[in-house]
Amino acid sequence: MSTGVTTVCTSVDFHTGGEPFRIVAEPPVEIPGRSVAQRRELAVPGSPADDLRKLLCLEPRGHADMYGGFITEPNDDGADFGVLFWHKDGFSTACGHGTMALGAWAVSAGVVAIDPSGTTEVTIDVPSGQVRAQVHTDAEGRAASVDFVNVPSRLVASGITVDTSLGPVTVDLAWGGAVYALVDVAQLGAAAGSSQADEVGRLGEVSCEVVPENLTALIAVGREIKAGLAGHPDTVHPEDDRLSGVYGTIFVDRFGSLPSGELHQRNVTVFADGQVDRSPCGSGTAARVAALHATGELGARQTLVHESIVGTRFRARVLEETADGVVPVVTGSAHRVATSTFEVDPLDDLVPGFVLR
Repeated sequence: MSTGVTTVCTSVDFHTGGEPFRIVAEPPVEIPGRSVAQRRELAVPGSPADDLRKLLCLEPRGHADMYGGFITEPNDDGADFGVLFWHKDGFSTACGHGTMALGAWAVSAGVVAIDPSGTTEVTIDVPSGQVRAQVHTDAEGRAASVDFVNVPSRLVASGITVDTSLGPVTVDLAWGGAVYALVDVAQLGAAAGSSQADEVGRLGEVSCEVVPENLTALIAVGREIKAGLAGHPDTVHPEDDRLSGVYGTIFVDRFGSLPSGELHQRNVTVFADGQVDRSPCGSGTAARVAALHATGELGARQTLVHESIVGTRFRARVLEETADGVVPVVTGSAHRVATSTFEVDPLDDLVPGFVLR
């Protein structure tokens, strides 16, 4: 007896440092556009691509912090493939943890042949430019680690004051394929002494740290900072307005240097509309490297150990300096967790789904 259930698509799911990435290698809908950037521009609400994003990202098939990508044709012969990144609120310009996952997937799925040297380069067109995943394989051909080589990144502006319910907060802006607001979390301790502190949680009553028990409060302040920077002239991309605007707020704990000489910091990135990156954030780490290099805090050959709120780590450094900033390389690992076939029951009234945050 026929169930009437329709198979929509199959995905391969990875996590990079704890952050999910759902890969749809063969999207079942047309995604028009001559380039990945234009495909993102045309993936408007109501388009087939956006409807598919919602189906795969919203509950009950996804969740508020789901992330993924649709594989597309590359812009030209210079890349192995393109990708349209998505999350619960739409399509993003960049995704470092997703790039690492895509590198591991491309090697494991045979999309790109493994280089006998043990390092296989996967070149990917993304909306913000062209990025590379350098996949380091072990003797059995498994992806042991992945280097994310980003687009040129730079410090955009420093010392911008944003009013929040905790009081004024000072932020720096940096570009790592998207614009991020960088915030030293320690300053929130002084700001949280205001009478309004209780409105965003317990941050005013505890030490200001990037720890899970402060996450609800940090999400609230992160949303306020992003909203407070809307339309700020320093958030406008000088060449492509499609890349303008603040993508996320990065709260940073500074720990100084490790015995190895590496710089150690912990962060949590609150992006889109209150979405939380479980990993140290790939493109956000690239932005952080650019900012620390610009101020001299990160030496020319020094490594940043960037830790996430769940304790996973990326290691990042400046690969080279260019006229457009620095090219960061961020190293992490990505692991396959599932292969899923998504279906739609014609009697299901929760299609494409819902989200509670």
